Amino acid sequence: MESTAYTGSTRWDELVVNRIAINQPLQWLSKGWKDMRDAGRYSLAYGAAIVLISALITYLLYATESQFLLPFLVAGFFLIAPFLGIGLYQMSAHLERGEPLKTCNALEAWKSNHTHISMITGGFLIIMQLWIASNYVLFSLLYEGISPPLDNFFANVFLSEKGRYFTIASIMVGFFFAWWAYMISVITVPILIDRKIDGFTAIRLSVKSVLKNMPAMMLWAFLIVVIVGLGLITYYVGLLIALPLIGHASWHAYRSLVPPS
Repeated sequence: MESTAYTGSTRWDELVVNRIAINQPLQWLSKGWKDMRDAGRYSLAYGAAIVLISALITYLLYATESQFLLPFLVAGFFLIAPFLGIGLYQMSAHLERGEPLKTCNALEAWKSNHTHISMITGGFLIIMQLWIASNYVLFSLLYEGISPPLDNFFANVFLSEKGRYFTIASIMVGFFFAWWAYMISVITVPILIDRKIDGFTAIRLSVKSVLKNMPAMMLWAFLIVVIVGLGLITYYVGLLIALPLIGHASWHAYRSLVPPS
């Protein structure tokens, strides 16, 4: 883990981030793909665990007739995805240092800066809950507390006249949550597992990285949505590849954006 002189009192103009080319995210994906191949079964096992957990949550929603929450949870998945990749960041760090992956695990990454990682993770779980709650309120107001019939549920909720208003409102609320979550989390966790730094400073570095490289970081956000989205619409099977790819690539995003201390 690198040491750094940054603290919570470090001024904004003293936080150093690199300016990158707009096509840099494509290089992150290329490096992430290489890491995923080098990590082999370790990386795929990580993706498989996410697939199984996602499938279990979906099953429980249908078993409890709460499937109307599924679209909101899918959207919320994007909010917490940076924290699900903590073990993948650690794998890429080990590969970078030429260390064997059999000694690598997510718990090791968490222990490296557990206080601040735990605080940031808890904060994002709260954001996810607020996102779900806001959509639940919109849903309840629209249907006056009565859930639409389960037959043709998707058409009733998203394609009906009422559903169109709900969809527009949900997208607006979701964009607000998602963009802010993206800015404050895009490289926060890799920073925390690699540097002796506090969570507030890591968030500020992440935000400054986005603001200083808006075109490239908008492209990176788009690529994340497309790749993870493809993983989700394939009944989660695609997450077996999508999440490890984005996780490994995110490590290289951090390395490109924040210069060594």
